[in-house]
Amino acid sequence: QVQLVESGGGLVQPGGSLRLSCVLSGSILSFYDMGWYRQAPGKQRELVATVSHGDSTNYADSVKGRFTISRDGAKNTVYLQMTSLKPEDTAVYYCNARRWVGPDRNYWGQGTQVTVSS
Repeated sequence: QVQLVESGGGLVQPGGSLRLSCVLSGSILSFYDMGWYRQAPGKQRELVATVSHGDSTNYADSVKGRFTISRDGAKNTVYLQMTSLKPEDTAVYYCNARRWVGPDRNYWGQGTQVTVSS
């Protein structure tokens, strides 16, 4: 059973930083392309950043230059380093795993709240 568990969210002041972590269990990270998405109250879930199994990255325009996604196969973990946070970054952040080899599978974590406020 594949599971994704996020951590690292919290309350931070504008301009601050947070690092989110997502641990994948029940499988091997290298089988998946990984991503972070977010959903603010009253809005649709949106892409934040993705990192492929080959370490290619992609970012939403709103976070380019401020957020960095990375993956550590030895720890089966994906990270989202967030800097220069803004109030509009406030949302629940979700980790996503999409299998690129073998059967088509797509998994979501339970989400972690990030609140940017003074």
